[in-house]
Amino acid sequence: MVSIPNPLNLQWYEHPSLILQLAALSKARDDLREQNLYEQDGMRPDDPSGDPPPGVERARTADGTYNDLGCPMMGSKDSGFGRNVPIANTVIDRKRLLTPDPREISRRLMARDTFKPAGILNALGAAWLQFENHNWFFHGDGRADRVIEVPIREDDDFPEKPMRIRETIPMRGEIVDGQPAPVFGNAETHWWDGSQVYGSGAEKQGKIRTGVDGKVRVDDNGRLPASDIPGIDLTGMQENYWFGPGLLHTLFAREHNSVCDAIKKAHPELDDQRLFELGVLVVSALIAKIHTVEWTPCVLRHPALQIGMSANWYGALGEAFRDKIGRVGDSEALSGIIGSATDHHSAPFSLTEEFVSVYRMHPLIPDDWSFYSLASGEHLKDAYFTDIQGSYTRDFMHSLEMGDMWYSIGKASAGAVCLKNYPNALRNLTRVDGQVTDLATLDIVRDRERGVPRYNDFREALRMPRRKKIEDITPNKDWAREINEIYNGDVDAVDLQIGMQAEQPPKGFGFSDTAFRIFILMASRRLKSDRFFTTDFTPEIYTKTGYDWVNDNSMKDVLLRHYPELEPVIGDVERVFAPWHELGATEPGKKPVILRAADTVKSYLPF
Repeated sequence: MVSIPNPLNLQWYEHPSLILQLAALSKARDDLREQNLYEQDGMRPDDPSGDPPPGVERARTADGTYNDLGCPMMGSKDSGFGRNVPIANTVIDRKRLLTPDPREISRRLMARDTFKPAGILNALGAAWLQFENHNWFFHGDGRADRVIEVPIREDDDFPEKPMRIRETIPMRGEIVDGQPAPVFGNAETHWWDGSQVYGSGAEKQGKIRTGVDGKVRVDDNGRLPASDIPGIDLTGMQENYWFGPGLLHTLFAREHNSVCDAIKKAHPELDDQRLFELGVLVVSALIAKIHTVEWTPCVLRHPALQIGMSANWYGALGEAFRDKIGRVGDSEALSGIIGSATDHHSAPFSLTEEFVSVYRMHPLIPDDWSFYSLASGEHLKDAYFTDIQGSYTRDFMHSLEMGDMWYSIGKASAGAVCLKNYPNALRNLTRVDGQVTDLATLDIVRDRERGVPRYNDFREALRMPRRKKIEDITPNKDWAREINEIYNGDVDAVDLQIGMQAEQPPKGFGFSDTAFRIFILMASRRLKSDRFFTTDFTPEIYTKTGYDWVNDNSMKDVLLRHYPELEPVIGDVERVFAPWHELGATEPGKKPVILRAADTVKSYLPF
């Protein structure tokens, strides 16, 4: 790597040319790979002795074991979260767990006053991120007898006083005040393996499989069957469910079955187990590709990121070169991470607590929803988010045609990730199990409870400049005044979530540069550490049919394969995760008029 002179200590996006910005980004990622990956003692169970079970060299396992054949438990279900900051920086301070008051932070700094649209990202993009989170991490349900009690003021309308939040239970040991945080376990696998669709573990996978031709359960109407949880579909991950993830869980269950049909046609000799394994390989790779080259460039519209994310997958030589010529040696830079050599860099692979924190992007979700007919463009109904989530999800989804839901979520804007835009429906949420919680309060408490550094310490750990005063965090004077009031002018006390949501993002970004630093490290790491995206991304492992399926398909292809009725609204769009064309209401018998409303939508941030 060529050293980049930077006497003015410019941030990557402040460099005067695109070439310098790309070089600065590449250097930042290399530095993060070297200095911001940490594994704590006891994160992984001991590796089993003896030879690997048959078949693990060619397929993902249900519990995430044997992705690395030399370190079988790496990234497996129930192994611990790693860290992106030094372990010494994760000290738990129980005295400050509720200081400043997290509910007051929720009420004054986070609660949505008016809906602030992202503009560049549609509500499908918001659902996509939660669909991905379902794959990546879950700390478990905690225990009813171990709770954090958040005091609630008399003038607060929250229905329970105090608010009770279940503690995160460590994998082993206890939280000790004044000591680094213990290791917390991930109830999902750490790999990018489609576990939101298939489930983590053989028991869950057994429930969603048909046992025939490798397929998963989808009913005769093309919808997911009911589970034993009221209102929730039978699918791999069922937490925090609402109709948006419901659409995506359904879509990729159907896509899995289509992949199995195609591979069975090419290889009629394969049995149910092998077809299922191949379907998992192909669909999880396709999901990772969509996230890398479609969702992310839609959220991060900066020119350097448009190039950088494509290069993550295809390399600097580009997609056309890869398709025509193939890889040029093992160079990640020239030919992309996909198909290159596996590398865990400076620590064994795991997702991290800081990765979980930067993906707390609940402001993306609107409170108020409108639904429209795909056939005519006519308004069908309105709904509040409370009525389309949790135990209400299946009844709501069965009240509408799938095409109408896809059209409605595609044309709606996601919310901007900023202060005073947190969905109020999520600030007074009754979960399926009857717990009532404020997720904004919960987001603050979870970071503190798990030893995630506060905003300034977090930035310093990533070699970003500390803010000297609260006014340096945000150009919004009203926000700065209120942050000062709540944190008593102490810039070092500002929570990570508040700092990130108060920041002015780089031009074209949908979230803060502070969050982005974890993103540029972990986005490539999830590909580079996984042998099924690197050394084993081959036609021999995937079959030629499966390998081509990943290379030749996009999110638009997947949508139109299963919902061809969407052709009028997405047939000619470049970005499926940007707001879709709007159909104008028409007279009977006339073709709907496509209004280019999405082309004029502007991103909104209140600075």
